[in-house]
Amino acid sequence: MRALLLAALALIAAPVAAQDSLPPAPYAYTQLEDPAKEAAAVALMETIRCLKCQSQSIADSDVPMAGDMRHQVRVKIEQGEDPEAVRAWLMERYGDYVSYKPAVSSTTWPLFAIPAFLVLLALVVLGRRLARRGDDLDDAPTQGDAT
Repeated sequence: MRALLLAALALIAAPVAAQDSLPPAPYAYTQLEDPAKEAAAVALMETIRCLKCQSQSIADSDVPMAGDMRHQVRVKIEQGEDPEAVRAWLMERYGDYVSYKPAVSSTTWPLFAIPAFLVLLALVVLGRRLARRGDDLDDAPTQGDAT
């Protein structure tokens, strides 16, 4: 019974172990020959979020998925695609969350509108308080007033 359980666990664990032993994508750690294209690729990679790490860009992350995404970016830049077109492709494939520079769309507009609304609300509240304080100072008796 024990041997059967170990065999079942080995069968389940084999695909997981095999996935980490795959070689990285060719352009995961290799720069492009053209310095201008490499600079464009790196600039784009620094603005793309690693989906596994979530707090690092794919340029900074060492997880295999980030390496695959770096490879995809470099291949598309090498083929002459515009970095913004590559960003749009990645956002279409992985969702808006992948980009550190979200575009204004029907789903992301609150991200831009709510902070502006809060700043406007804070200015209105501050303005009213300052106006009220000024009115209170005007109504206060001064030393020379005879009451």
